[in-house]
Amino acid sequence: MTANLSNSERLHQLYDPNFVLRVETLNNGAPVQVCLESRMLHDATGTGVATYARVLATCLADAGAEPLILDDGRGGAGLRRSRLARWVAAARTSARPVVAYQPLDERSPAQWMARDVFREAQVFFNLHGRMLPIAFDRPPEVMHWTYPAPLYVVGAKNLYTVHDLIPLTHPELTTIPRSRHAAILGRIACHAHRIVTVSETVRALVIQHLGVPGKRVVNTLQAIETPLQADPPLPDALRSGRYFFFCGRVERRKNLDRVVQALIASKSSLPLVIVGPEVEGEQKLEAHLRTSPQIMRFPWVPRPELVGMMRRARALLFPSLAEGFGLPIAEAMTLGCPVLTSDRGASAEIAAEAALLVDPLDIDAIAHAIAELDRNDALCARLRTAGFARGRQFTPSVYARRLRALYAGALAEDEKSAQ
Repeated sequence: MTANLSNSERLHQLYDPNFVLRVETLNNGAPVQVCLESRMLHDATGTGVATYARVLATCLADAGAEPLILDDGRGGAGLRRSRLARWVAAARTSARPVVAYQPLDERSPAQWMARDVFREAQVFFNLHGRMLPIAFDRPPEVMHWTYPAPLYVVGAKNLYTVHDLIPLTHPELTTIPRSRHAAILGRIACHAHRIVTVSETVRALVIQHLGVPGKRVVNTLQAIETPLQADPPLPDALRSGRYFFFCGRVERRKNLDRVVQALIASKSSLPLVIVGPEVEGEQKLEAHLRTSPQIMRFPWVPRPELVGMMRRARALLFPSLAEGFGLPIAEAMTLGCPVLTSDRGASAEIAAEAALLVDPLDIDAIAHAIAELDRNDALCARLRTAGFARGRQFTPSVYARRLRALYAGALAEDEKSAQ
């Protein structure tokens, strides 16, 4: 259905929170069965992809879907395989069957288990160069893979969320092998009933680099969860409004080396608080960050503390070199934290006119922007107001309407082709 919209209508749908896409009633009004894989739901690292999966799962019911879960059993006793056993299992070319099991919490979605299937799929792709098939006795109507996994469910509409194409477009900024990732995405492009993106930037790149017809690539953006709370106390060395903030994986594409240089050049006395996990291969960057007395480094803080720290920061400094969405940008705006980010790509798209945009390669430009944020209260107030308004594009209720249109459009297209 989204394929039949004009470009102006599609953009209106994406960026106007009051716009409701009218879709046909499917299944005589019954919920659409949408299955998610559990790997990202179980990821406790707090990465953007894990957050995406968790929020997607919470929005399914409001999107008119019946949520189902495909699990690999990794939490169960005796279900782990050795590496050798995984390679032996992956040599089989037949579809992997799944079995239903009752979750411990009766309020949880119905679940199916295919033992070790997420890890085995990677080995299967290495051996055979193709996707590992999964077989249900009664397949769900939609299998929504929340990241590009080399798996597909036989008899279901397989949708894959592609968060970014950084390994293809900026291979120097990631440790993900470019050729293998490109090969997986190429196979996904052949199997996918829809490819889902979280920005128009990535949608255009998928069409360009993977050769997928535009009607099969749908941008839903994503939702932001920033619940109201009594914010926990700040660390002793911090005062509300008197520090800059960054959160996310501490890796080269986040441009933190230039941010530190720009902070020093700005003559600001405010510290920069960096919250995010250490990344393998980025030891040199970590060492550089720890040499600056203005840097306060936290590998991890609980979610309530993270929200509180972001809400009370002077500004978020996020001039990233490459993003698929830029989750901290949307979170900060929703919380009323002024944002400094890149003037290109998905970062600029998500921020729109509600942030201070800079050339991420220009240290002087970043330094000037930091100085303005430090000293210009009127600028921060304007960005805070604009951020609140922009944040309404990313509420769970708006996102649920986009999901409803995504699933209805995917199923309605097949109904029409069958007539």
